[in-house]
This record gives sequence, structure tokens and C-alpha cells, in this order.
Amino acid sequence: MQKPSTYLDYAASTPVEPRVLDAMLPYFSEQYGNPSAVHIWGQKAENAVERSREKIATILDCKPNEIVFTSCGSESDNLALRGVALEARETKNARHILITPVEHHAVLNTAKDLEHLHGFEVEFLEVDSLGLVSPEDLTSKIRSDTALVSIIFANNEIGTINDVHALGDICQSKNVPLHTDAVQAASQLSMKVNELNVQLLSLGAHKFYGPKGIGALYVRSGINISPSQTGGGQEFGLRAGTSNVPLIVGMAEAFEITNATRTDHNEKYRKLRDRLLSSIPNLVPDSRITGHPIHRLPNHASFVFRGVDGNQLLAALDAAGFGCSSGSACKTGDPTPSDVLLAIGLPAQWALGSLRVTVGRSTQDEDIEHFLGVLPAIIEQLRKVNS
Repeated sequence: MQKPSTYLDYAASTPVEPRVLDAMLPYFSEQYGNPSAVHIWGQKAENAVERSREKIATILDCKPNEIVFTSCGSESDNLALRGVALEARETKNARHILITPVEHHAVLNTAKDLEHLHGFEVEFLEVDSLGLVSPEDLTSKIRSDTALVSIIFANNEIGTINDVHALGDICQSKNVPLHTDAVQAASQLSMKVNELNVQLLSLGAHKFYGPKGIGALYVRSGINISPSQTGGGQEFGLRAGTSNVPLIVGMAEAFEITNATRTDHNEKYRKLRDRLLSSIPNLVPDSRITGHPIHRLPNHASFVFRGVDGNQLLAALDAAGFGCSSGSACKTGDPTPSDVLLAIGLPAQWALGSLRVTVGRSTQDEDIEHFLGVLPAIIEQLRKVNS
């Protein structure tokens, strides 16, 4: 079987940047101490962890002790929702949670768990046909017993960017903490938490050319949160377990590089993205762009095609040498329509035929032209087979 030669799934994951790998390597074999140990080996490891924490805090414009390292973005989402909700229930008897129907499943399923196992009431905020949260709906639904609001910054499936700052104003006026899943956004958008007006923010390193298996959660000072796991008291008592020093170093290095090069990369991404967005609806009959046409991630193009099975489309593209996703990478292989696409009002016959194309640092103009030359014929053939 031909392996994909053109990777167009950078929203799912990115390669580790060579400078990131170089920064990590010494902590696997040369500086291998446990950061909790008091000897010199442990001190060197601890220094590496704390330098990394400071690097990330500088980019987020927050205090180093507001950064909690986790294993990934999903764990960060879990810690934010469970930690804040369970603490709020104990201290304020707050049992109401507000989320959107277009969240990543790390948020959706954690909220469901809190509802089914811990007695919380989960309520969904409305989104429009472009995936944007309604500020008016947030204002009307937020309550005195709301423990937490969680609103995705930039949607992983359709690329839409929410006005998190404005939504944060509403939450702040009600003294309710706002969490944002910024895992998809961090590779391309500014992450200054005070400008965003959030109390909690989730990151995952492998979305911005860092290693898999490491993430972080920003928790603003003064926000009470219950630990996700107990043990030796690492990460300020919120997430026990021996620190993964090489991956922490790699995450900080990747985030620093991303922050320094974001403007140049985004300019390139937008040109490639806009070529996809302007071409595919004209090349493929019965196709639609999903997500906001302007307020969307620079590297993100997404579509639906009527009468096409998204998984068949991915397989055909893979055979033709292209790696893409159908909606979220976490949903690929599931024959049911995406929750996100249904939430923005698409009927099932459209929602089943979704395609996400995301470009990255290695993507070239000729990659996009080649893709545009192949896609229409593949969809036409799939429609003939399924008719």
C-alpha cells in the first residue's frame, strides 16, 4: 500500500522540530535525575523543569506557579473541569456546568462524567451555523451556582475562533471561572491569558511541533482546584507523579519557537488555506465550507460533501498519497456524524461527508495544487460507487 507522501493533517499532530529534539536528548541519558531528589542530579533535573515552566509562563504572561504540567491536552481539560467543579461543589455547593456542544471530547466526556457520577447539571450553550458561541446565550444561562464555564478557543474540526475575551467578561461579571481548551489554537494564536480573560487554559505540546505525551494547564492564582491524582505532591499538589523532564523541556522549547515564528508561519498558512477555501467549492459540486470564513485558524480548511462517506474519502486520499482527517482525528473511523457538524445544523447526509485539511511548516504550494488536482475525481468516483 502506498504511504501518504503529502501530510495535510497538522491539526491532528505535528513532527517534533529538530531543535526541540536536540533540547530533549540530554535529559534521557546524561541529566537523568529525578527532580524530587535532593542531590545534584535531582537539582539539575528540577532546574530544567522550572526553567521550562518559566519559559511557558513568559509566553502566557502569567506566573510560573500558575503552570501545571500534565501528560497532554486531554488531561489538562480533565483536570480543569473535574478539579474546579469538585472543589466548587464542596466549597460553594455549585453544581452547574456550562459548556458548548462543539467542545473536544476531552471536555464533553468529562462533563458527562461529572453529571452521571457526581450529580452535576451540565447545560449546553448555543452556537451558530459557523460554530460561534452566543454571548447573549451565555449571559442568560450563567447562574449563581455555576461552577465552571468551558468554551473552546479554536475548534479542532471546523477551525472557528471564539471571542474568548468577550465571553470572559461575562464570566468575570458573575465571578465564575472560564476555562478554554486552547490545544488547537496554541500553534497559531496569541496565548496571553490576561488578554484572553480566562482563569484556566489547556495546552498540548504535539500540536505545536513538540513531543506527544506532555501538556500543561494554566490555573490562575486564587482559583481553587482539586487534584487529579495524589501521591508525592508534584505540580503544586495538583498532579502527582515523577516529572517527565525530557518532554517538559521539549514542550517549553517548542512553545518558545512557535511563539517567535508565529507571524511568519501564519502568513504562509493563510495563503495555502485560502487557496483551498476558494477552490474546493468551485471544483466539487455539492460541497460546503464548514466553520467561519474569516475568524478561523490560519492553517485550517474544512468542508462537507453531500453523498460522500468521510471514511471512504480518507481511505481514497490515503491511497492517492494524502494524509487528511474527517473532522476530528479522535473521531476518524466512527461512522456516526460528528457532534460538531450536527451542532452547527448540518443534516446527516452532509455531516457524514466531512474533510479537514490542515497545512503546516513543511507544506508547499505544489502540495496544495496536487491535492486540488486529485480531490474532485476521487469524490466523483465515490459518489458513483455509492449511488
